[in-house]
Amino acid sequence: MKHVLEQTVYYADTDSYGVVWHGTYLRWMEQARVEFCRELGIDLVSMKENDVVIPVTNINIRYKASAKLDNTVIVETQIIKISPLTVTFNQIIKEKETNKIFTNADVEVVAVNGEGRIYRRMPEVLKLACEKGMAD
Repeated sequence: MKHVLEQTVYYADTDSYGVVWHGTYLRWMEQARVEFCRELGIDLVSMKENDVVIPVTNINIRYKASAKLDNTVIVETQIIKISPLTVTFNQIIKEKETNKIFTNADVEVVAVNGEGRIYRRMPEVLKLACEKGMAD
């Protein structure tokens, strides 16, 4: 299953030259992962109330080109790997009209409790939802 989030590039996303600031891509990727989780039935607020949070532990991002002010970009998100401890997402940000790729990133998350301790096994509700997202 692939999730697609559309985003317009605003002034707040750019530097003084109208080029998207590198950290903006990370914010868009976070938004896309949250929306993808919602689509999979993973409610991050309810999970936190049940002592499960899923922070990012590793990002491997490749910047290929720069998005610019007023571009329309899409963030494609899919799950590419599930292990007993982690879930890895691949996220590509590209220009909507031309499909020009701006970034390609692999983002790894892990399940931890409210004290920051890693769950030795991915909580079942999270594991099942991610497996469904990977299979569709």
